[in-house]
Amino acid sequence: MKKTNEYGLAVERYKKIGIDASKALNAALAVPVSLHCWQVDDVVGFEVKAGSTSGGGIMATGNYPGRARTPAEARADYEKVLSLVPGKHRLNVHALYADTNGKQVDRAELKPEHFESWMKWSRSNAVPLDFNPSYFAHPMADSGFTLSSGDERVRKYWVKHAVASRKIAVAMAKSNKGVCHVNHWIPDGAKDLPADRWGYRANLTKSLDEAIANERSVDKKLCIDYVESKLFGIGSEEYVVGSTEYYSSYALSRKIGLCMDMGHYHPTETIHDKVSSFLQFHQRLLLHVSRPMRWDSDHVVIFNDDLKNLFLEIARGNAWKKVAIATDYFDASINRIAAYAIGLRATRKAILFAMLDPSAELKRLYSSGDKAGCLAMMDEMKTMPFGAVWSELCKKAGIPDDGEWMDEVRKYEKKVLAGR
Repeated sequence: MKKTNEYGLAVERYKKIGIDASKALNAALAVPVSLHCWQVDDVVGFEVKAGSTSGGGIMATGNYPGRARTPAEARADYEKVLSLVPGKHRLNVHALYADTNGKQVDRAELKPEHFESWMKWSRSNAVPLDFNPSYFAHPMADSGFTLSSGDERVRKYWVKHAVASRKIAVAMAKSNKGVCHVNHWIPDGAKDLPADRWGYRANLTKSLDEAIANERSVDKKLCIDYVESKLFGIGSEEYVVGSTEYYSSYALSRKIGLCMDMGHYHPTETIHDKVSSFLQFHQRLLLHVSRPMRWDSDHVVIFNDDLKNLFLEIARGNAWKKVAIATDYFDASINRIAAYAIGLRATRKAILFAMLDPSAELKRLYSSGDKAGCLAMMDEMKTMPFGAVWSELCKKAGIPDDGEWMDEVRKYEKKVLAGR
């Protein structure tokens, strides 16, 4: 049976339960997903190093050949990735990916001109940019504390970096002719019991207020700020300054966004149930799509229940306009282009799966007391002809279908990656 016929039959099956598969397909393609820049180079960045260290609990494991060594190589890799994944995309760039033409530029002194090559690439490829300050892998982060540091010299340094990053974001937003989402992930914490939990959090509040809440030189309509919590990290196993409670409260009180990463909670905890809670009060959420494996190990995202449940919650709350979606993982043990494609295709699949959910009917069944009928329908949705709709989505986007795109990765590996 031809795939076109399979899609036609799938449309009829979904129609019987009140779902327009064609409409869902188009809606799924239109949801922006911001791909992270750091998969291609193992979170090394492109700074001209001057005594920098790898502090901050960031570690990509593996030594698969072909790592991008320059901004140009990275951008070539992103273009290959984008040819393999359907839908609307953005690119999330970290501050340590500045393109300074071989010149040493301190992070606190970074300016929009140091990201002009990224903005030019963005315009040429119609891929808007997002941005992250880099509060790690730097001599001024060696103590384990940056914006929360009790050393005023260190604290002020990172405040300056945060402001510089937000000004770069405004330039990116203007280049995009839109907005730039800026995520502040701050790894500050302690390996063992700290004597003063209060002081570090007071320092962090002071710093964030100086850098974001009270900073008047940055246009907040163009620079959309988020703060990201974490349970623990390497070197901060016992205490993380920016906990969920802290950042949820800070974001609410300062009217900025909250970022939730799928791997930043207890090992048995998932974030899908948190979406409906946070969005009762928060104006917007940034969702970092990742896959923890016993800890925040940032495994390549796959089309699993955690991913499906996250987007089902967004669909059932009709919250697509209240969330920004970004990927966040890095695996250096496999081909990095394939890692990107697997995770981004899985993310788009989960978005499509959610768009095909009969949410209204499920709510009707449940509220009418037919809880068995609701549960039965939820389970039966797992065997609907979803694959045929996904294949049609890929066809419409001009992207290789499942079972086809890995051939393109292998060709690129042989032609490009093997020479690095």
